[in-house]
Amino acid sequence: MALLSEDLYSKLAILGGDPLFKSPIHVGRPTIRNREQFLIRVNEILNRGWLTNNGPYVQEFERKAADYLDVRNFVAMCNGTTALEIAIRALGMHGEVVVPSFTFVATAHALQWQGIKPVFCDIDPRTHNLDPNEVRRRLSTRTTGIIGVHLWGRPCAIEELSQVALDHNQRLLFDASHAFGSSYRGRRVGGFGDAEVFSFHATKFLNTFEGGAVVTNNDDLAAAMRLMRNFGFSGFDNVVSLGINGKMSEVEAAMGLSNLADIDAVIEQNRDTYCRYRAALTGIPGLEVIAYDDNEDSNFQYVVCEIDSEATGILRDDIVEILHAEGVMARRYFYPGVHRMAPYRAEYSDSSRHLPGTEQLCQRVLCLPGGTAVDATEVDQISEIVRMVLRNGRTISNELRALRHEG
Repeated sequence: MALLSEDLYSKLAILGGDPLFKSPIHVGRPTIRNREQFLIRVNEILNRGWLTNNGPYVQEFERKAADYLDVRNFVAMCNGTTALEIAIRALGMHGEVVVPSFTFVATAHALQWQGIKPVFCDIDPRTHNLDPNEVRRRLSTRTTGIIGVHLWGRPCAIEELSQVALDHNQRLLFDASHAFGSSYRGRRVGGFGDAEVFSFHATKFLNTFEGGAVVTNNDDLAAAMRLMRNFGFSGFDNVVSLGINGKMSEVEAAMGLSNLADIDAVIEQNRDTYCRYRAALTGIPGLEVIAYDDNEDSNFQYVVCEIDSEATGILRDDIVEILHAEGVMARRYFYPGVHRMAPYRAEYSDSSRHLPGTEQLCQRVLCLPGGTAVDATEVDQISEIVRMVLRNGRTISNELRALRHEG
């Protein structure tokens, strides 16, 4: 398929042209590797008849993932949200917990679901992660913990947040859902804070269909969470604590093992995709592709742009609409901010005044399909659409306004 013409923006689907892609290209298309090995493992699961309840593949996945992350304890769970909930409960968080609003809603839900008030804190607009100075301002006598999110796989200001937690006797948990394979000052993400939580949802860098884990170097905490994920059972009929069903199944672990075995090749493919986008989109006024630290490891799963609408002459939301019409399902993560979502906006109506960085970023971020979701040709085609739209931003914006007015 040929690239779009340099100057004929009228070929855009939203202006009456044909969509560039007949099948939608999504942000977060599942990565599936080692299909043959996975199917071999599935047959072994069926032959054994051991489908769940801490089976041999779950145990193997926990060992190999712990080795990869260089941590003492890797507690596999049925999904990342349950892993967050169990970690929060095991750490004894209650009352209020400081958390970013610029995150996936599950980070806050895991607190609110358990009757804990999320106190939304602003991010550093340069990093998109929690601002430690703002965290200090949001602490109160009711605060019992801090949850940082390693957004886009770029680690939080871990040392600064650790100091805040130490100074104020707070539990420190990291939502590392984006960050499997990333590093902070030469150490793999996973061993920081009291614990870190990973998601292995189908769209994540490492997926187990559904799945998650809590990782910690605290043996007592890990033991408590192993009880909690299995109804509090210690042995066959001895319930020693409160718990729920948070176990990972054998087929999920089989998927995790198959993908983990090929993780370096996936990272390399992700890096190539990211670098191709970055090369194609660098130098466009009003557009910035967020950078990853060359001195650290990253999984390069996310291709994240910031759009300055004043410089481009077109709103980020209009760009999203244009891309969707072409079959490019770009996302405006994490719009509109958790504090503006229905479960929270009434109770937290004053949150916006504490969150100027979050409010601004929610209007600027544009995520393009990355990772293994796209090949080199598709990256070039998507980049060409973006370049053409931004070169003609004000003209296209006027065209869209006229079309809406006529409609």
